[in-house]
Amino acid sequence: MSTLIAIAIIVSAAVIIGVLSFYFGKKQSVLRRLSKLKDKDILQFRTNEPAKVTGKVLHVHQPFVAPFSKRQCVAYEFKIQQKKSSGKNSYWKTLVKENNIQDFFVEKKGDMVMVKPITAPLNFDIYLVEDKTITSGFLNNPSPEFKKLLSKFSISSETYFGFNKTLRYSERILEIGETVTVGGIAKWKNLDTTIVGYNYSKIATLESGGKQNIIITDLPEAKTIKRKRM
Repeated sequence: MSTLIAIAIIVSAAVIIGVLSFYFGKKQSVLRRLSKLKDKDILQFRTNEPAKVTGKVLHVHQPFVAPFSKRQCVAYEFKIQQKKSSGKNSYWKTLVKENNIQDFFVEKKGDMVMVKPITAPLNFDIYLVEDKTITSGFLNNPSPEFKKLLSKFSISSETYFGFNKTLRYSERILEIGETVTVGGIAKWKNLDTTIVGYNYSKIATLESGGKQNIIITDLPEAKTIKRKRM
């Protein structure tokens, strides 16, 4: 009986840990916070009020080029990992991890809002869908493109004995033209320079303020979540 009780406790603890990890994970945290903001058309923004908008990503500056897919984007995250063993257990060791983001526009119904993420101090929270995954390993030779990327970071695809290392690359990007949902504090700013295709003297922005960070995601479900009543 004591053995059954112990097993039940272990299983229950595992379930609780899994549920908590899911609930407090980055993805659910972003969706949960976006659900508290009202979705508005850009011309309905009122200064200093929290708001969110879903629209098309447009670039402000020269876009980034994603490391592997070579697609133009305003934000990217990628990492290269190697599978390692420790006794009977295995784990993924991160060899390279890099992310970058720049100012961008969100266009909705012909109107634009500017988003200005800052990394120091960090004023935004972002969750991007994984767009690309590449792997190599036993009986799975790395492609020439993957080898070229690995060599850029001085990573060999083979062990000392000539066997393929078990490697994986994952890439998440916020691509020009894709749909994004952004939440933050609405502001209206005077334009110091002319923006091609934009004929107004002021432009809306979504910024951080107080406890409200800018929230950025390309999760499809972010487009459909309703605002929760507070």
